[in-house]
Amino acid sequence: MTTTVLTGISELTTNVASGDDPCGTIVDAAVVIRDGRVAWTGRRDDLPHHDVTEDEHHDLAGRAVLPGFVDSHTHLVFGGDRADEFEARMRGVPYAAGGIRRTVAATRAATEEELRERLRALVAELHRQGTTTFEIKTGYALTVDGEERLARLAREVTEEVTFLGAHVVPPEWDEDRAGYVETVCTTMLDAVRPHARWIDVFCETGAFTAEEGERILRAGIGAGLLPRVHGNQLSAGPGVALAVAVGAASVDHCTYLSDDDVALLAASSTVATLLPGVEFSTRQPYPDARRLIDAGVTVALASDCNPGSSFTSSLPLMIALAVREMGMTPAEAVWAATAGGARALRRDDVGHLGAGARADLVVLDAPTRVHLAYRPGVPLVQAVYADGVRRV
Repeated sequence: MTTTVLTGISELTTNVASGDDPCGTIVDAAVVIRDGRVAWTGRRDDLPHHDVTEDEHHDLAGRAVLPGFVDSHTHLVFGGDRADEFEARMRGVPYAAGGIRRTVAATRAATEEELRERLRALVAELHRQGTTTFEIKTGYALTVDGEERLARLAREVTEEVTFLGAHVVPPEWDEDRAGYVETVCTTMLDAVRPHARWIDVFCETGAFTAEEGERILRAGIGAGLLPRVHGNQLSAGPGVALAVAVGAASVDHCTYLSDDDVALLAASSTVATLLPGVEFSTRQPYPDARRLIDAGVTVALASDCNPGSSFTSSLPLMIALAVREMGMTPAEAVWAATAGGARALRRDDVGHLGAGARADLVVLDAPTRVHLAYRPGVPLVQAVYADGVRRV
């Protein structure tokens, strides 16, 4: 049995709610890790005695500690680059979902080893920035064999794999949308299912209708996958209603919401996952997180790391943007990037530092979590532990 004791923690964010503090904050704190799990948290003065060696005891010298970030929305397996599109948007060209087809072409042309090498580099990038749990979507091949390849590669690095054959209709199916939807629901789903936990659909103008989306999601549910939805990114639409109707774990983007959408979310268990990196990159309006939180909606923050609309893997940046642009407090934003992401993945073993949780935690080179928004762009992640082992 291995034990690690961390002391000298100026501020510990446990996300174990205490009174009016959902972050379960403990000052002058300590953490005991045993066999990769959190065994104890509390004030340092209350730390039970542990007979540990010098190598097993770490004084963090007044640094803040929080749960490892949980990024519940990424697209990490892809080929090519779309920097020219970003440059054009900065000149005023509006974003449209059609650029996805460029990445589809580049991904189809990439070798498996090229895709794996880039994936591993992006995963290392996530880890350096404090992300310890992450989801990866397919959706950049849109063929039966290609989607199976992307799901298989994603499964090499995470158990949270999402089948997104319903990203857009590929050009070879332009004249037969119904045929493509049928393929997604049958042969493509059968090929990807062994590697995936989730099924997703992009319910949006230029992508899939609510009717098409529901058929695809119901097929996935019937095959044992859990539903999630891309919705309400480019305009008000049926994405939220679809997500709630099928019991989706989350609906992601939520940039344009009606009062009815907010009410539906508040009355459901569906998490609203906000992706401020997209608005940063596309110059669209930021989602109104304050409106959602005040209505009682559970909110998560994720990166949506992808080559077209949000080529960043930084949840610290998402936290800073959420505080500056979306009406969230630093505590709410940190909760959304940890516990909120865990809820969006229906995980109870990550996103918090309660007893028995996976010992995934981030040590900041700062005394409080507020510094993630207070010092944007500064590499504040000093150390990252996953399963109780220091990885960064």
